[in-house]
Amino acid sequence: MDFGLVLQTDPPASRVVGLMKRAERNGFTHGWTFDSAVLWQEPFVVYSQILAATTTLKVGPMVTNPGTRTWEVTASTFATLNDMFGNRTVCGIGRGDSAMRVAGRRPNTLARLGEAIDAIRDLAEGREAEVDGQPLRIPWVKDGRLPVWMAAYGPKALALTGRKADGFILQLADPYLTEWMVKAVRAAAAEAGRDPASVTVCVAAPAYVGDDLAHAREQCRWFGGMVGNHVADLVSRYGEHSGLVPEALTSYIKGRHGYDYSHHGRAGNPSTDFVPDEIVDRFCLLGPPEAHIDKLRALRDLGVDQFAVYDMHDAQETTIDAYGAEIIPALSR
Repeated sequence: MDFGLVLQTDPPASRVVGLMKRAERNGFTHGWTFDSAVLWQEPFVVYSQILAATTTLKVGPMVTNPGTRTWEVTASTFATLNDMFGNRTVCGIGRGDSAMRVAGRRPNTLARLGEAIDAIRDLAEGREAEVDGQPLRIPWVKDGRLPVWMAAYGPKALALTGRKADGFILQLADPYLTEWMVKAVRAAAAEAGRDPASVTVCVAAPAYVGDDLAHAREQCRWFGGMVGNHVADLVSRYGEHSGLVPEALTSYIKGRHGYDYSHHGRAGNPSTDFVPDEIVDRFCLLGPPEAHIDKLRALRDLGVDQFAVYDMHDAQETTIDAYGAEIIPALSR
């Protein structure tokens, strides 16, 4: 199992770079960041500094979207980083939550997202692609490689992931839901004539190492609110008891009343008071190292290839070091 570190690009960027360097030293293989232009600093600028300061770490957004940048700009940016640092990027992409809504736009449609996945990958790898009806090719790309991993929860998004994406990003660490969603992605890949095992599975969730569970829950409760934004979209689209989305995912948002993006992804987010302890425990990894190892082994057995640690809490360095000292070695044996 690979491990990634997920951060927000809060200033100063030097701290983000420092934490990514620390992650690489501790055995992490991927460095991810949020991508929301109003809320945080521009991630692609920061990626250049992370790549320059590390040796093998791969970087990318978790996640970008097809609406805030034109597709050729996104592809060219990835291709430039790859040309400079040797194909060390991954394009995590989704419909767009905070990046679109904070700017007063609706998330992208799945149809547009599917077109963008093909176009961005083709352009970044030097092939011709059609963008808004115009055939384009980036002529200077040589031997470019850009895996595109899609974030998804609902049945149509999971099917699109299986048909088109190189990887699947699932932003929660509940084994029951992971099993359900990985099966859906792999089935869609098989129906599209692809090798289901070729789709990399990345589970991303907060991890907090320590014995004080009450404190860990309060530091990570924000995650249930963030996931709740996507769950609310699913409920509005499919209904609460449609059978198309597991109620193990949807039932907890009954007490949700709006969301303030100014606290997005941050400990103490006041918009997440509806999230019960049970959801925090299911969606996140909390407790001593042994508890993390046990849950990660269960996820690995379900086909998870990477666990990406959301490290937005008051123990960032401690979590990175604990993973490097005890948890990553246990999962690599």
